[in-house]
Amino acid sequence: MHLGEAPFRDREEAGQQLAERLTPYRDENPIVLALPRGGVPVGYELARALGAPLDVVVARKLGAPHQPELGIGAVAPGGVQVVDEELLLWLDVPEEQLESMAREETAEVEHRMRLFRGERPEPEVRDSTVILVDDGIATGVTARAAIEYLLQQEPRRLVLAAPVCAAETAEALRYEVDELICLEMPPDLRAIGFWYQNFEQISDEEVVRILERARGEPGGELREAGAS
Repeated sequence: MHLGEAPFRDREEAGQQLAERLTPYRDENPIVLALPRGGVPVGYELARALGAPLDVVVARKLGAPHQPELGIGAVAPGGVQVVDEELLLWLDVPEEQLESMAREETAEVEHRMRLFRGERPEPEVRDSTVILVDDGIATGVTARAAIEYLLQQEPRRLVLAAPVCAAETAEALRYEVDELICLEMPPDLRAIGFWYQNFEQISDEEVVRILERARGEPGGELREAGAS
């Protein structure tokens, strides 16, 4: 747990600091994929520093019954679903209820992908270096779903990056990616917002504006899936 002032002024500064650690990847022509909404302003700064395109991958948490903030699993595009088996058993969540939540959140994933990306085809990540970024990782359940989805696309290298990660979660996730980069890895995360002086909510409209701005940056055009 940090003492005193939060280490990051805002998501933009956090993204700039993260970019310094990721500079070696600039020569690999990476693609930056952010987890919306909070990961997008972080990803924008990272993509701009690396001269890389920015896009999103949407993953949705499956909240525990009566405790929606407690993630018992997550879904991502392509039918990806991950669950915390131990937590499911402990909470005794009926399978039918889990399936119902998964259907609902999968529909929300598809809706948000259309909302944020419009009609643009998905980016081509096969054989590319992909940097998956968020503004912080607590339980890691949504990051894990996004990782599983991206691994299906067979990137050459998959890097997970965030300004702050719970230490225990970071230790578990580092084995699922080629590299994990976190600037802060506290054993007691408390809440992600605790690590930012300014942690204002990001709107859907702001996500769309940032993505549009990113496409106008040098190197910001994505290679689309199916393009030669």
